[in-house]
Amino acid sequence: MPEMSLLIMVVLLALAFDFINGFHDTANAIATCVSTRAIRPGVAIIGTAVLNFVGAMISTGVAKTIGGDIVMSPDLVNEMVIISGLVGAIIWNLLTWWFGMPSSSSHALIGGIIGSVLVSAGAAALNGWGIMKIVLSLVLSPVTAMLVGFLVMKLIFALCHSYKPAAVNLTANRLQIISAALMAFSHGSNDAQKSMGIITLALVSCGFIETLEVPDIVKLLCAAAMALGTSVGGWKIIRTVGGKIFKMHPVHGFAADLNSAIVILSATLLHLPVSTRHVVSGSIMGVGSAQRVKAVHWDVARSMVVAWVMTIPCTAIMGGIAYLVLTATFGGAL
Repeated sequence: MPEMSLLIMVVLLALAFDFINGFHDTANAIATCVSTRAIRPGVAIIGTAVLNFVGAMISTGVAKTIGGDIVMSPDLVNEMVIISGLVGAIIWNLLTWWFGMPSSSSHALIGGIIGSVLVSAGAAALNGWGIMKIVLSLVLSPVTAMLVGFLVMKLIFALCHSYKPAAVNLTANRLQIISAALMAFSHGSNDAQKSMGIITLALVSCGFIETLEVPDIVKLLCAAAMALGTSVGGWKIIRTVGGKIFKMHPVHGFAADLNSAIVILSATLLHLPVSTRHVVSGSIMGVGSAQRVKAVHWDVARSMVVAWVMTIPCTAIMGGIAYLVLTATFGGAL
C-alpha cells in the first residue's frame, strides 16, 4: 500500500472520527437545554453544529498537545500506527453510542493511539510525561467540574433566595440559550483539535510538513466534519446525560452549561485536552448535589465512571489488535 494511500486513509479516518465524535458528543452541548425544554431539539442541534464549527477554528494548542505529547518523536510512528489507533477509537465510539453509554471520545482516541504505538514500537516510543499530563487533565477535569458546579449552584441559590422559583426558572430558561451556545462553542474548541493533532502528526511523520503547526485546510476539514456529525444528533446519550443523572429544571441546566463551558474553555486556553462529556456529567452531578445529594442518581453516575475507567485500556487493546491485523494484511506493502 503506497505511502500516499496510507496518508489519505489517516485523513479520512480522522475525519470519520470527528464526524462520529460530533453525533456521539452532541449530547454534551444540548442535553441540558433539551431536557429542560429551553430550546427545541432541532434548533439546538443546528445551533450546536454551527458553534462547534466556529469553536473548532479558533485555536490549535490542544492539537499540538495531542500531536506532540503522546509519542517521543513523530519519526517513531507511521501512518499504519495512526490508522490502527483511529480504528480502535472509532469502534469503541460506535459501540458505546449504540448502547447509549456516555463514554469519552477523547479517552478513546488517546487509548487507541497508545495501544498501537505500544505494539508497533514498544513502551520506549511513548512520551510518559506527556501522556501523564494528558491523562491528568482528563481525570481532573470532571472532578473540577463537579466541585465548581456545586459552588456555582450554591451561589445562584444564595443570589436568588428571595425570588419565587417560577421567576428564577423563567429567567434561567432564557439565559440557558446563551449558556448552551457557550457550551457548544467550547466543545468545538477542544474536541475537534484532537483529530487535527492526529492528522498533523501524520503529515510530519511523512515529511509533508516540518513542524506540528496545524495547516488551515486541516482545521477547516476537522471543523466541518464535527459540525456535520453534530447535525445528526445523539438521542440515546442525550437521554442518559440530560435526564438520568439528575432531574433538572432550567436553573440547574443554566448552571451546568455555564460551568461546563468555563471549565472546557479554560482547558483549551491551557492547551489541555479534556473530555467534554466527562465535564458535562461532572457539572450535572455537582449542580444536583448542591440541590440535594440524594437527588443525584448515583447508580447512573457509577456506571459512567466504570465506562470512563474502561475506555483507555479497552481502546488501547483495540488499537494494538488493529495494528496487528492491518500489518498482517498489508505488511508487505509498507
